[in-house]
Amino acid sequence: MSLQIKKVLYDLFLAGIKSVDPYEVVLKNVKISKNGIKIGRYLIKKPIYVFGAGKASYRMALGLEKVLGDFIKGGIVISTEKGKLKRIEHYTGTHPIPSKENFKYTEMIIEYMKSLKRDDIYIFLLSGGASALLEKPLHPITLDDLQKTTDILLKSGMDIHEINAFRKHISNVKGGRLAECTRAKGYVLVLSDVIGNDLGSIGSGPLYYDSTTYNYVFNLAQKYSIWESLPKSVKMIIERGVKGDIPETPKKENRRVKHIIIGDNFTALQGVYRRAKDMGIKVKIMTSTLRGDIKEVSKVIVSIVEEIIKTGNPFKAPVLLIFGGETTVKVVGNGRGGRNQELVLHLLKHTKNNLRIYVLAGGTDGIDGNTDLAGAVVGPEDWHRAMNKGLDIDEILRNNDSYTFHKLLGTGIKTGYTGTNVADILLVYIGKQP
Repeated sequence: MSLQIKKVLYDLFLAGIKSVDPYEVVLKNVKISKNGIKIGRYLIKKPIYVFGAGKASYRMALGLEKVLGDFIKGGIVISTEKGKLKRIEHYTGTHPIPSKENFKYTEMIIEYMKSLKRDDIYIFLLSGGASALLEKPLHPITLDDLQKTTDILLKSGMDIHEINAFRKHISNVKGGRLAECTRAKGYVLVLSDVIGNDLGSIGSGPLYYDSTTYNYVFNLAQKYSIWESLPKSVKMIIERGVKGDIPETPKKENRRVKHIIIGDNFTALQGVYRRAKDMGIKVKIMTSTLRGDIKEVSKVIVSIVEEIIKTGNPFKAPVLLIFGGETTVKVVGNGRGGRNQELVLHLLKHTKNNLRIYVLAGGTDGIDGNTDLAGAVVGPEDWHRAMNKGLDIDEILRNNDSYTFHKLLGTGIKTGYTGTNVADILLVYIGKQP
């Protein structure tokens, strides 16, 4: 029975990923009419140029080529996938740590966009991962400095909004700065991986204005105790920004650029919901804005589960609860893992051998932390299995080594790279009283 429930949860997770397939999402949102290209409420004259960056940008570009065909005059897209496009140059960069290849491809996009005329039109394909893939740091920040800074930020415990605010203030292209390099009119198709769909944070907002400041970034460095470990060049840029010696990021929306969100985390949750309903499962979407440190998030989720079991409020079991969003974890150990694998372990620790609780958490991009897993799925028997193997869950969590736990117990889930990215999905199934 346990394996069957785990399999159902995994199938539902895949249904959520499928609902945000970048190729399909573009086909649903971009149409050709006799008057031009229709995207949402916008009618775009043709032909157009195409640019893009992000984990999903390659498959988004495939969809765009399918719809627009010869109306595409050219362009450049950077993604984490390999593959060729017919009318758009496609390059494969690195993520989550930037590389010299990312710098090179970004410079190519900048120069191409600079060459466009005022009456030209471009579509920019933006998705999660663009913060690393699309990058040209402010002088004198070097590649080594940026790689070290990125690693520090990812391990700091900052949420994605805070991390991207930091990134924007040491970059020549983030926080709206890319939009300033061209006279052409642009339409940005966004597959959002950010809670609340904050356009200034998705991919670090290369074509959107920035509401954060150098002062804010400096205070973040103090709050998370990372200032002393930052490279000298990065600290120099931030200090100069605080003093007003270098320009702030753009603070007003560029009127020649329009953003259209074509998919997000809630889209994926709806995909899970529809599939669960088709399977005859009682299901509720709880939130697509789950965030915060996984230790605190797990306590809140457990309190909801306990209330359902104890009182039948707000829903009676059996029921599947769907959560979406992006939690955070401060990495202090030297183990392997990811926020989804750790969240599952925290929930298992709290629910222990409760025969009614099953949990799956995974990243829609198929990548969780520094591992080859998308996340993990556990049931009540896994507590007993862990105890029988002598595994100390508290010690594993202290060392941020959740990957070892899931590898030993076979509770990890592996999808491979999915080509999309709309943050994470958490499924909590509460069964009948045994």
